[in-house]
Amino acid sequence: MRMIKILLLAVLLTPFVAHSSGQEVELDKAPIDRTDKESLKRGANSFVEYCLTCHGADFMRYNRHRDIGMSEDDIRTELIHTGQKTGDLMEAAMRKKEAEQWFGVAPPDLSVIARSRGADWLYTYLRTFYQDTSTYSGWNNLTFDKVAMPHVLHHLQGWQTLEPGTKNLVLTKSGTMTKGEYDKFVADLVNYMVYLGEPHASYRKELGVIVLLFLFGMLGLTYLLKKEYWRDIH
Repeated sequence: MRMIKILLLAVLLTPFVAHSSGQEVELDKAPIDRTDKESLKRGANSFVEYCLTCHGADFMRYNRHRDIGMSEDDIRTELIHTGQKTGDLMEAAMRKKEAEQWFGVAPPDLSVIARSRGADWLYTYLRTFYQDTSTYSGWNNLTFDKVAMPHVLHHLQGWQTLEPGTKNLVLTKSGTMTKGEYDKFVADLVNYMVYLGEPHASYRKELGVIVLLFLFGMLGLTYLLKKEYWRDIH
């Protein structure tokens, strides 16, 4: 039943994907490594600080972060800031009605956003915001034209503008991070969102390898047993 809900959410997010067919942009390769637990921890902290105010992750519980090496105390001190319990779902702080009034549309849940959009899309999207006075928020995005979301990370990345008649972004005001630092910050955040879409993926793959090794071992034993049973007949 839970998997059906996740798949249904992915289908509901499809209109957001279709709507982003504005400017064609070559996607940058996201450096994803779901086995890098330190990257996932940094990404989790960034997600809670910058994303969870508006976007929820309603299919993820806080205590699931034990899988990436966080203790109960780590979860309470680093990820929970509004009094929830570690077993609670990661719900957005903003109410949907308020979001619709402010942004015109409620920000989508991010539980399966990486599975819906793709890691490369998210990695490129979070790095291609630019100032645009024609939009309500004053921001636009080279990857998602006329996006409703403002650039909440502009103080980290800096202010970018689009060169007239081109798809080149120019940094006009520096942020608190260098380009390399910001790219790494976004890589950690996207890495976490990939983990968020399927927290048990690494365990599933490890278990799959163990099962295959067991089956191959049983195949050898079965063949030897067959030879032993049929030895006197042949």
